[in-house]
Amino acid sequence: MVTSTDTRLMAALKQSQANAITLYLNNKRYHWFTFGPLFRDLHLFFDEMAAGALAEIDPFGERLRMLGGDPISTPDEIRQCCSIRIADGKPAPRQMLEEALENERQVIREMRDAARQAEEDNDYGTNDLFATLVQNHEKNAWFIEEFLRRGDAMVS
Repeated sequence: MVTSTDTRLMAALKQSQANAITLYLNNKRYHWFTFGPLFRDLHLFFDEMAAGALAEIDPFGERLRMLGGDPISTPDEIRQCCSIRIADGKPAPRQMLEEALENERQVIREMRDAARQAEEDNDYGTNDLFATLVQNHEKNAWFIEEFLRRGDAMVS
């Protein structure tokens, strides 16, 4: 039942699930450690992004199961499968936003590639999952870019 193409899609689903878990944890970290003049805005924004990432974890896991694969569920699997930066330390808010933007852009590229692969493989369910969720990341990237652009003096 599982073809080599399906295996590539399952790898993309696992990577996306690992990235969603990592984005959740990263954004909670930023949420907890933010400070400065935009504290309230950033505190709430990072919490919203964390909630969005958390909402993606299960759909990726369930899609993997539908295709006959196994979702990731251990810290080792998360670290092995994720392709984005894992937040570390206590960076300044500007650095948090820059890290978050870099990760969002990486996720967007990978989800677009996976959606194209799923379409080529006539896997419309997986295509729809990636095509729908990439829009959330595009919006996140847009918001982060606006924080960075308009908050030059405010985000240290």
